[in-house]
Amino acid sequence: MTEEIIHNTRNFCIIAHIDHGKTTLSDRILELTKAVEQRLIRDQTLDSMELERERGITIKSHPVTMLYTARDGKTYRFNLIDTPGHVDFAYEVSRSMRACEGAILVVDSTQGVEAQTVANAYLAVDNHLEIVPVLNKVDMAGADIPGVTRQVEDLLGISMGEHLHISAKTGQNVEEVLEAVVRHVPPPRTRGAKAPLRALVFDSVFDIFRGVVVYVRVVDGTLRVGDSVQLMSNGVATQIREVGVFSPGQQPVEELGPGQVGYLVGTIKDPADVKSGDTITTTSNGSEEALPGYKEVRPMVFCGIYPVGSEDFEKVRQGLEKLHLNDAAFTFHPESSVALGFGFRCGFLGLLHMDIVQERLRREFDLDIINTHPSVIYDVTLHNGSTIEVDNPVQLPDPAHIAIIEEPIIRATIICPGDNIGDMMRLVTDRRGSIQATESVDARRVMLTCILPLNEILIDFHDMLKSISRGYASMDYEPTGYQEGDIVKLDILLNGETVDAFACLVHRDKAVARGRQICKALSEAIPPHMFKIPVQAAIGRTIIAREDIRAFRKDVLAKLYGGDVTRKQKVLKKQKEGKKRMKEFGSVNVPQSAFIAVLKGTVGEG
Repeated sequence: MTEEIIHNTRNFCIIAHIDHGKTTLSDRILELTKAVEQRLIRDQTLDSMELERERGITIKSHPVTMLYTARDGKTYRFNLIDTPGHVDFAYEVSRSMRACEGAILVVDSTQGVEAQTVANAYLAVDNHLEIVPVLNKVDMAGADIPGVTRQVEDLLGISMGEHLHISAKTGQNVEEVLEAVVRHVPPPRTRGAKAPLRALVFDSVFDIFRGVVVYVRVVDGTLRVGDSVQLMSNGVATQIREVGVFSPGQQPVEELGPGQVGYLVGTIKDPADVKSGDTITTTSNGSEEALPGYKEVRPMVFCGIYPVGSEDFEKVRQGLEKLHLNDAAFTFHPESSVALGFGFRCGFLGLLHMDIVQERLRREFDLDIINTHPSVIYDVTLHNGSTIEVDNPVQLPDPAHIAIIEEPIIRATIICPGDNIGDMMRLVTDRRGSIQATESVDARRVMLTCILPLNEILIDFHDMLKSISRGYASMDYEPTGYQEGDIVKLDILLNGETVDAFACLVHRDKAVARGRQICKALSEAIPPHMFKIPVQAAIGRTIIAREDIRAFRKDVLAKLYGGDVTRKQKVLKKQKEGKKRMKEFGSVNVPQSAFIAVLKGTVGEG
């Protein structure tokens, strides 16, 4: 590859808060560069998943290579990566940024700077990217261009000197954005085509016929068909059978040179062998120095997934395996429950990620599944000095052996209307959080920086946030480590027997409220039996809440007429003894619908 081609290459991504128009902007860029024929252009061209189109969100990063003839007469190679906007996929965004030198930061001129706008801008700065700020939706009646410009400059510290005011929907001024990319985004930094190979893995997908297709950004050296290469984190080696670029479909080429973004197909069959953020080099005379930034992605949220019918267990396993092939951040392993039978313990990056995986299981594999309460990983230190990780209440050791339990903590950024700041602070403190800082975004909105336990935002925090602010608040968060907490295991007992499916780990201060809530939901969902059934919530041997499932009442006095009152008492006493004997030897039948109703109801109500 010649020096001129490298010099005329621009690698950039588009970052924004959800629904600020980054995918629409990528559609207009594809049109302008003629990377896709006009007849094939549709809304969300790069979003290939049905769920992405339906929800209007980007779940996976989508790379595409384009050629653009600028006003200076030169032809530039653009490598664009369209990134997700949701906090759950922040690692996906950070990996994509490592394959770029620049970022187009899209801000909705009707909404202003949101929480994820701030988070993504800081992420771009941390990755040393050149940021090109763009105000979108300027053609709409509610656009506040001067106000949002001040927000970008004051809150993010980014100059809006270029005045890039666009409408991605109509295409207004989009070409000016491409000219700004040419001017401001630097060409790739590289040691040259003849240097030892170093290529960054920023994503991978599984192809049933070709095995693992690895998405790479070549930093130094050249990738050619026939080369023998290896992954530096685990030493897995493969021979390259095909290399290519995205236009936006996969298009084979002879080689990938410095600065190029593309894919390679080798002989790797196991998706677990390829880790995003890893470095690829040649097996002989390869680089000794890996590219910076590789880290294992760890699930943050866990829940159990069980088939409604036990005969569907194998179908659920196959569905999870197929989803895992194209989503390495999602983990699962088998587990069993006395109440729900055989199922799987699954790990996710966040609540949206969990929701997406469950929805794909239901749609793509036609599965009827139950999911248990979402939980997080707790670090449990025992009296003997050893530390274990617990993501399932069933795994928690005997309290007598536990020295301390530490829970994961997050730093959350909340942007909300100034009128709601009191209610927002109350919500944070109710969830055992603390306010670290408050800052004005503009005359109407404020930004709160809070420290919160991750467990407290799992169930209904986001819903409460939107409810308090009438939909105007936004939130972003990042993990900040662990801190000691008074965490206890809450058991639910039916007729004195523990039901492990409803067990959960909660803070002691929240245990009574959660216990009452689950007991009430169960008492309403389980149909009456022939005898009264107590539903109890307990911490250890201490009962903290109770509800009763009522018994069927047969009117045994209906056949009696007249006579002494002792006759009635004798019949009622006989009925009472029968009920007592039933309770001792009878079993409680909990229908599957009750499990679904309670698990869904509790997750929804918090």
